Amino acid sequence: MNDLLLSEIKSEQNEPLQTFLLLEEYIFGASDSGISELDDLVKLCQEETDKVKEPIEKAEVLINTLFVDQLFIDKHLPVWPTIAHQLSPALSHKLISPTLKAILIAHIANACDCKTDIVFVPEKAMIRIVCDDHYAIIFDPITGESLNWHELDARMSEISGDPFEIQMDVMKSESLVLEHITSLKAAFIREHAYDNALKCVDMLLALNPDDPFERRDRGFLLHQLDCFKVAYDDYQYFVEQCPKDPAAQLLKLQLDKISISDTILH
Repeated sequence: MNDLLLSEIKSEQNEPLQTFLLLEEYIFGASDSGISELDDLVKLCQEETDKVKEPIEKAEVLINTLFVDQLFIDKHLPVWPTIAHQLSPALSHKLISPTLKAILIAHIANACDCKTDIVFVPEKAMIRIVCDDHYAIIFDPITGESLNWHELDARMSEISGDPFEIQMDVMKSESLVLEHITSLKAAFIREHAYDNALKCVDMLLALNPDDPFERRDRGFLLHQLDCFKVAYDDYQYFVEQCPKDPAAQLLKLQLDKISISDTILH
């Protein structure tokens, strides 16, 4: 992973959508970025929301346009396919992974003059459209379902600290990138696309070099690609850093039975 891309990911000056497109180009290579489809969608939403001026009504029209008219409504999946992480096929199939969908909705909403950001509400990223100084709509980017004040209070109560001082955090670009790459890595592994999954792990390790779980996952991927010597080192690192983890205990038993010198290296 080159330093320029890493600096772009870490920068909070870039629009998140632009960062995601850079990631897509790095992982999938040159392809149809889907910008034209997105521009058409933005234009359609602007035409619908320009008909109303009152902020709350404008937000409601936008949500209805996206989730009903444009079929953005979906259900949560345990693992999203790789096409759900690429802008063009995701829009074409109306199958969009949670973080990418949050980024897209925020981009569209802001283009429609709805003051929008992505906030962390335990335990997921959600969309917040601020209508005025006293009212905001907070909703799930996958289902389109909004939270009422009782549901929001219940979720925020899971955060430790003084309840009167707890604030809803706007998610930083780097946090969104981490969620997106982690989801994409899981999709690649499920589809046995180990080379691309390895790209994701390398990016995650560039952001968090000492993460033992990413080292473990890199070891697994390298093992699948017959690069066992490097995989062994990653496995060993995970075992040393997380000795009480059940996976580490199992790995240790396996590593103890393996002689590196007898292993064909590639």
